[in-house]
Amino acid sequence: MRARVKASDVIAIGDLAARAGVSVSSIRFYEARGLLTPFRNSGGQRRFLRSDIRRLSFILIAQQLGLSIEAIRAELAKLPGGRTPTAKDWTRMSAEIRTLIDDKIATLTRTRDLLDGCIGCGCLSLDRCALYNPGDRAAKRGVGPRYVLGDAVENGVT
Repeated sequence: MRARVKASDVIAIGDLAARAGVSVSSIRFYEARGLLTPFRNSGGQRRFLRSDIRRLSFILIAQQLGLSIEAIRAELAKLPGGRTPTAKDWTRMSAEIRTLIDDKIATLTRTRDLLDGCIGCGCLSLDRCALYNPGDRAAKRGVGPRYVLGDAVENGVT
């Protein structure tokens, strides 16, 4: 059960949607998936803590990072329910997200650098392109785009 809150700490679903720049149906979607937990006022209307703006912002950012709804729910579960999370609460949770962000940055950087090399050289030759995989040599390393995932290119040739 939520602790007693002041009226100024409460926000209606429409106001939450407007503040976050999403539709009311999006908030209902997140609620149905367990990402946001409103309470009902005496008239039965959904009400959210003003701090849920931050939770919703985190959801939107996490989705842009490619986190699944389940992963977002697991991260939000690390925050206290029924009260405004403190800076310490957010810092503790964000430490794990920071590693994910760093991994994504590294993958994006490798992708950008490989594409720059291929497109930038102008050769358009499959014989010399670092992204080309003659004889499917990368298959022995595993599935997926091995070089973008971080496998080293051997002897300058894939």
